[in-house]
Amino acid sequence: MTEQQQEFLVPLDDYLKVGLHIGTKFRTKYMEPFIYKVRPDGLAVLNVQEIDRRLKLAAQLLSQYEPNEILVICRRENGWKAVKMFSKLTGIRVFAGRYPPGILTNPNLENFIETKLILVTDPWPDRNAILDGIKVGVPVIALCDTNNTSNNIDLMVPCNNKGNKSLGLVFMVLTREYLKNKGLLKGEFNYKLEDFIDE
Repeated sequence: MTEQQQEFLVPLDDYLKVGLHIGTKFRTKYMEPFIYKVRPDGLAVLNVQEIDRRLKLAAQLLSQYEPNEILVICRRENGWKAVKMFSKLTGIRVFAGRYPPGILTNPNLENFIETKLILVTDPWPDRNAILDGIKVGVPVIALCDTNNTSNNIDLMVPCNNKGNKSLGLVFMVLTREYLKNKGLLKGEFNYKLEDFIDE
C-alpha cells in the first residue's frame, strides 16, 4: 500500500468500487478543476484525491457543530437510506424527500427550526434549502457532481451524488469521521456500506 493510499479516508478501491469518481457527460465550468479526465464514452471522471480531501474538510467542518445545529437535505431518493442512517448514528436532523419551504426562514411556522450549517446532497434538487440558508446566513456544504454549479455554496465536495452506493459511502465516511472527531466513537466503527444503501 502506498503512502498516498494510507492517507485516504477509505481504501482507494472502496472509492472506485462505488463509482464515487464517475461524473456525468455534462460538465460545468465550476467543476472543471475537479475533473481528472473524460472517458471515451463522454463521462467525466473526478479526481479521487480531491474528493477525499474535500470529504475530510466537510467532516472537519461538520464536527465543529453539535448535531442539533446541522441540517442535511436529500431530495434524491437514492440517498434517503444513507442520510437516515447518518441521522440515526449522529443525531443530526435530516430531510429525506421534500424540503419543507420556509422551515428556516419563517418563525411563524409550527415546524420552524434554526440551524447553523446545512449539507445538501445535490445543489439542484436541494436548491430551495440553499436559498433559505443564504437568507438566514448559514454556511452550506454541497455534494457536487460534474453537472452542478457552485453558486452560494461554501464548501463543495466533488463526487457522484446520484448513485446510491456512492452516496452511501459518502455518508458512511461522514458518519464515522463526525463521531470520531466528536470523541463519540467508542472502539471500532462497526457499520458497513450495506447499512447505508438500499440493495
